[in-house]
Amino acid sequence: MASDREYLDYILDQLSLAPEITFRSMMGEYILYTRGRVFGGIYDNRFLVKPVPAAAAMMPDAVTEIPYEGAKGMLGVTATEDRNFLRELVMAMYEELPPPGKRKTAGKRT
Repeated sequence: MASDREYLDYILDQLSLAPEITFRSMMGEYILYTRGRVFGGIYDNRFLVKPVPAAAAMMPDAVTEIPYEGAKGMLGVTATEDRNFLRELVMAMYEELPPPGKRKTAGKRT
């Protein structure tokens, strides 16, 4: 089941206090970024974040969920109505997120 654009718009609105939130659509789901770093996504209309220590500490009762078959577990965010909490969550996670990698491009054939 793909995620609804309306749910993405709701989550983006709730994340409006967090710094530089962007997204990218991928196969019916949405990858979420803060300042260029992936921190989570919308999968089957569920808001999930990477299970970095800061996120686990801020959401000790969070359930680990699989975003799609074959993926690593992520933490389900249930406090989606609390904009201040979401801002603090994203900001706390930032330093623990890997920096963006270089995109692979097709090599030239000679």
